[in-house]
Amino acid sequence: MKRIAVAAALSAAASILPLTPAMAGTDKAQAEAVEDTLEGAQYVAMGSSYAAGPLLPPAKPGAPARCGQSLNNYPTLLAERFGMVLIDRSCSGAKTDHVLGPWNEVPAQVASVTPETRLVTITIGGNDLSYVGNLFSATCAFNAKAVALSGAKPKSCAPVRIPTEADYARDEAQLNAIVQRIRDVAPQARVVFVQYLSPLPPAGSLCAATPVSEEHAAIIRAIGQRLAEMTDRVAIANGALVVEMNLASANHTPCDPEPWMIGAPQGYDGKQGLQWHLNKAGMQAAADGIAYWLIEAGVKPGEAVEPVAPEAPSDQPATTEEDAALPAATTVTPEDGAP
Repeated sequence: MKRIAVAAALSAAASILPLTPAMAGTDKAQAEAVEDTLEGAQYVAMGSSYAAGPLLPPAKPGAPARCGQSLNNYPTLLAERFGMVLIDRSCSGAKTDHVLGPWNEVPAQVASVTPETRLVTITIGGNDLSYVGNLFSATCAFNAKAVALSGAKPKSCAPVRIPTEADYARDEAQLNAIVQRIRDVAPQARVVFVQYLSPLPPAGSLCAATPVSEEHAAIIRAIGQRLAEMTDRVAIANGALVVEMNLASANHTPCDPEPWMIGAPQGYDGKQGLQWHLNKAGMQAAADGIAYWLIEAGVKPGEAVEPVAPEAPSDQPATTEEDAALPAATTVTPEDGAP
């Protein structure tokens, strides 16, 4: 399958250049110059709400109010794991424009990268395509239909948006620009894309926790697939690592026994995070997935903890030695049209 093939290619690249996996087009001397430890190193986390963790307790003190950062978001958990100095610039609702440029009172996320930066993680691009925003719109439409059937007047809902080819092309160009800006300022930094976690189960498997129509779910799944594919392309073209949390989370949707995502169940009180976003288990899984691949790439963990590969989805069994070494998360996450 195409995704497994991409993941296998990354695994092969990692075995050739253990310090910097998937270093396509990157000078070997540069790869060898990168330290094998990140303890005490500067780590810049960039992205939108799937990285920030809106409403996931406890809130991060001092973070910009609009950004909704959590002390349990994956950047914080990862920084603790490796003993890094975290500069968390993740911000709920952010688009690629807000990584490359300022967002009102919030500076450009990429501006925090310096020559001393040694790790950058990125979960971005979904809001440019209304990926998670469509989940909220689809939920509104689903609930409005039920209200209308009862005879009451439903509230108006934003339409579920289908991105144009121009939208996809611009998003991919922006992702490339982000990596290039990082490389220009911090050539020794490892750059890691973290795919969006899967918010919906496969077709025909929706449940009460995912109140959207199959028609809207198909649109959202298609956006997620194309976003993951473009992120893979950008990572490989720019010598970055990509952690496939979209695959790792395939059996951890809101409809599964051990969800990593919060859907939109009736009566949800919001105490475990924002609807259609990662819960604490999802953030921990993302941090573990990134840690696994950093350690596989030769980085020493900050403490004596053996890396544990996330399980592969049951519908995509590993069939080769390379595949067997891959977590279903080998390549990140939504984004978020967090409102």
